[in-house]
Amino acid sequence: MENINAKYVSQKISKTRWCPVSYSSLQQPEVFATGSWDNEDNKVSIWSIGNHNNSGLEDGFEGDPQILCEHKHGGDVLDLQFLDQERMVSASSTGAVTIFRYHPNTHTISVLQHWARAHSYPCDNAPCTALVCSSPEIVTVGEDGRIVVFRADQEGAVRVIGEMRTRMLPPHKESSLKLSVVFVRECRQQHNSRGDLPKDHGGFDGDRAPLHCVDRHPNQQHIVATGGQDGMLCVWDVRQGGTPISLMEAHSAEMWEVRFHPTNPDHLFTCSEDGSLLHWETASHSEMPSFLQGGRNSSVISHGALTPAGGNRPLSSAWLCGDSGKGCLETTHMLPSQTMSVNSLDIIGQCLVCGTDGEAIFVNRHVPV
Repeated sequence: MENINAKYVSQKISKTRWCPVSYSSLQQPEVFATGSWDNEDNKVSIWSIGNHNNSGLEDGFEGDPQILCEHKHGGDVLDLQFLDQERMVSASSTGAVTIFRYHPNTHTISVLQHWARAHSYPCDNAPCTALVCSSPEIVTVGEDGRIVVFRADQEGAVRVIGEMRTRMLPPHKESSLKLSVVFVRECRQQHNSRGDLPKDHGGFDGDRAPLHCVDRHPNQQHIVATGGQDGMLCVWDVRQGGTPISLMEAHSAEMWEVRFHPTNPDHLFTCSEDGSLLHWETASHSEMPSFLQGGRNSSVISHGALTPAGGNRPLSSAWLCGDSGKGCLETTHMLPSQTMSVNSLDIIGQCLVCGTDGEAIFVNRHVPV
């Protein structure tokens, strides 16, 4: 675990996100953002693991994250995504959605847009629990059961879709439950429109353990990974019926986030309430390299964006081997010891960052992918 740098930040970290990097340059990320929760004063912060001429900022070891700037955030940060390389969007427990701009030349953060009651009940605010971005559009979901579409260049909501009847999560651990359901159903509807998907939706109607997180394979978008209250890692083929193709015992408590590696999706990462962060790797790779399996349309690498639905190729995947493929998976613990809940993770290139309830940020710049 000598590649791990830990930074104790005196605040519980709910979200960690790398700033997008240029896809063509093959550069490693150096800047990331964090959001906090359950603190007297919550913040969004920008950190660096590079030089940035800040050698005298704080004491610490080489490679330790250094704070560049921060901005007060009203309520808990329940989600955080980069809209582009300078703008990021936060979802708040107060129901607000905010666009922040990071100014790299001055190392400051300013507010570009703020929707104070993006989600609300008739007499109170409703937490905004998750969001996804595809610049200039921002899609949010909340405890009010609504999906709201915003544009970064417009003041009001572009579209409001109400209500979804789904089970609520505990208020101190809001996550992407509703967005997960919408996301998976949207994938299925896209395939159904092309005539290659059964119409049975039985597996997504709430009869299983509640979903907390979801991620879609970056190249083969019919492959979706989910995690939930039971700590199980499920891999779905959304062209098939309502049963996961692969079901693996991952964590002993709730799984909070799951991430395919954005450019090498033979690798997948999960984090959990049980204090662990796992690296999953398919041991028997396909004959075709991952970078040839479908290709990306985006010029930057980031996890927060909605990937276009077109361009899928009917390639096989080790993630869809079912029970016969479980022996082909290698699992590695990424943290030196069990800690308090690991709430969030992000991975770009060989750089992984995660945040915990133990008021610590962990960075690994040499993940073997």
